[in-house]
Amino acid sequence: MSGAVQAGYAPPTRPDQPAPGRRRLRWLVAAAVAWAVLLAGLTWWSVRHDPPTVKEQRSLGQAIPVVAGAVGRLVAAVDGEAWELTPAQVRRGCRVTPLADGTALTRGLDVLVAAGGERALLERVAQRLPADWRAGVHVESGRPRLRADAGEFVAVDGRVVADGRVRLSAATGCRPADTEYAELLPGQAIGPELAAALRALGRAAPPVPEVVLVPCPAGKAAQTISVVAGATPASLAPLRPLGAAVVDRPEGYAYRTGRVVVLADTTGDQLRLAASTGCAG
Repeated sequence: MSGAVQAGYAPPTRPDQPAPGRRRLRWLVAAAVAWAVLLAGLTWWSVRHDPPTVKEQRSLGQAIPVVAGAVGRLVAAVDGEAWELTPAQVRRGCRVTPLADGTALTRGLDVLVAAGGERALLERVAQRLPADWRAGVHVESGRPRLRADAGEFVAVDGRVVADGRVRLSAATGCRPADTEYAELLPGQAIGPELAAALRALGRAAPPVPEVVLVPCPAGKAAQTISVVAGATPASLAPLRPLGAAVVDRPEGYAYRTGRVVVLADTTGDQLRLAASTGCAG
């Protein structure tokens, strides 16, 4: 038989030689199996050895104590100033991913200073924060801004919210909500400092004060007890004999008595009084 190949016909395949199509299929199957094994191995290694790299992998429950501790550090950094802890802000329904909702928590404090002293305060705070927070003060939109990193993807911020008023905060960003956040509000009396301020201003004591607590770096707790004491306007002059003045402005007055800073605020339509005990002493 002639070995010539007739035009239009493929040469025959020997019985011991697989067809080209089967050879390609075998290679594809082998490559897919090898790729699957490699991915499985990398996943196993990552789960057991690699730390999370984005905040979405850390839940709200994991971040709550970090935020509280960061605010305690901020309280310690403003020792000697006129400050008060503010209620926590909880924002539900933010987007962790396009398909998953989450919750964001922000906690902080307000500091009252003489108008024009906002940047100096932010710089003092930045200098007193831990070095690994990499705190710095920069100008944004014409006003000083403090930024720092408290770790575990908790951002620390300091900004001027009004002339003479600086807001310091620590925020989680949007995270999976594995727990509900509840502010610790124990039943507590207003204390002698607020009672004295209310008497001096001729205001009645509200039945239930608002209490905010954060842990101090040394293990104690800082707290603010605040009340709404009736409508403004109100003269704050009767408070001057009660302690050493820290801030004296027409709309806000703060004084120190012992370890407690009492702050009177008339910027809204209601007079607010707050007594704050810090981490020092």
